[in-house]
Amino acid sequence: MTTSTARSLGAYTIDRRPLAIAAYRRLWVASAVGAVGGSFSVVAVPTQLFTVTGSSAAVGAAGAVSFVAVVVAALWVGALADVMDRRRVLLIAHCGLAFTYGALWVQAVLGGRSVPVLMMLVACQGLSLGAIMTTMGAAVPRLVPVELLPAANSLSSLTRYAGSILGPVLAGALMPVVGLGTLYLLDAVALVAVVWAVVKLPPLPPQPHPADQAAQCREPRPTIGQVPAGIRYLAASRLLVAVLLVDLAAMVFGMPVALFPELAQHTYGGPAGGGLELGLLYAAYPAGVVTAGLLSGTFTRARRHGALMAAAAAAWGTTVVLLGLAARLWVALVALVLGGAVNFVLSTFRNAITQAHTHDAMRGRIQGSLTVVLFGGPHIANLLHGAAASILDHRIAISAGGLLTMVTVAAVTWALPELRNYTTRHHDL
Repeated sequence: MTTSTARSLGAYTIDRRPLAIAAYRRLWVASAVGAVGGSFSVVAVPTQLFTVTGSSAAVGAAGAVSFVAVVVAALWVGALADVMDRRRVLLIAHCGLAFTYGALWVQAVLGGRSVPVLMMLVACQGLSLGAIMTTMGAAVPRLVPVELLPAANSLSSLTRYAGSILGPVLAGALMPVVGLGTLYLLDAVALVAVVWAVVKLPPLPPQPHPADQAAQCREPRPTIGQVPAGIRYLAASRLLVAVLLVDLAAMVFGMPVALFPELAQHTYGGPAGGGLELGLLYAAYPAGVVTAGLLSGTFTRARRHGALMAAAAAAWGTTVVLLGLAARLWVALVALVLGGAVNFVLSTFRNAITQAHTHDAMRGRIQGSLTVVLFGGPHIANLLHGAAASILDHRIAISAGGLLTMVTVAAVTWALPELRNYTTRHHDL
């Protein structure tokens, strides 16, 4: 293979340009370690709760506790990240998460029979994760230039999704060998690498808040108590409103995960209680995400971020329609792989647009508001699809969701042309 051919192929694989920036590179490598080795508790906590209580309701309650904690942390810490050094906020949040994993290890070693203690630690985990997600989204634009934000977001998403696949698989394999307590301890150890990378970051103090944007928010300067400012700032920008509506349409109407068990059993002949068919349905979407991440160089250098985001959302709706119509399992799997790939493109440009279009003095609160939406959207999707499937055939419910996604995206991009016309510029902010 010639050098020119290798370079040509390299332009279509993972866009590694942000890794040339030392601070981002250290943070990304450490986050990759944490994404795999720090995700064992995703399996360990529900397993321990079910073992102790024998009730899936307890597992569901833990999910609700975690969701509330993430929302509280996202909104409050988003405001905090706009008035404090973001490196310090990230350090506190990661240390809090490491402490939580350590506490989970201790309670497991001591017998791990207390449900209230487990719920309290689940809440602590949710608070830490909400703070990390929000502050990280506000910190990355300070580490890389605006033209590299799509590539940086693509790299971050790739590690997160790869970790969500590898982590639970490793946890399931290790659990019978080393026990629950060791999994929690491994989570805590993995967080040490991330804490080290955060310590090595440059200071990220708050930047001055421009007078025009302060007036737009009707506040002279951001303060910790001004959580609603992020929502008002979002609502005042037609571009950000369009981004939010398109993303919500894709998540709420086009995320039929709650119907996978019924689809696997009643359409593809899977056994009751789950089997290979159900496992493949759950695995196909992240497989598409990771595939798109490995080929991120095909789209991260593009400049028409708004049009690409809208097109990816419409394409996601199309794949959901195909999923609902698929009478054969292999067709459904192809639809989900393609859906995962286009959703990766959607999320990459959603993050890039919101980060580039928002002034740094407001990024913490904007990221906090978006974190709430990103966590809340799938929960609403589960409720809607579950209700729709109780009235309609589950395949009709899935296809209808895909059609609603396509129609909503088309309506938003027509009513708010700022999205489809948005083109990134190096001098955006």
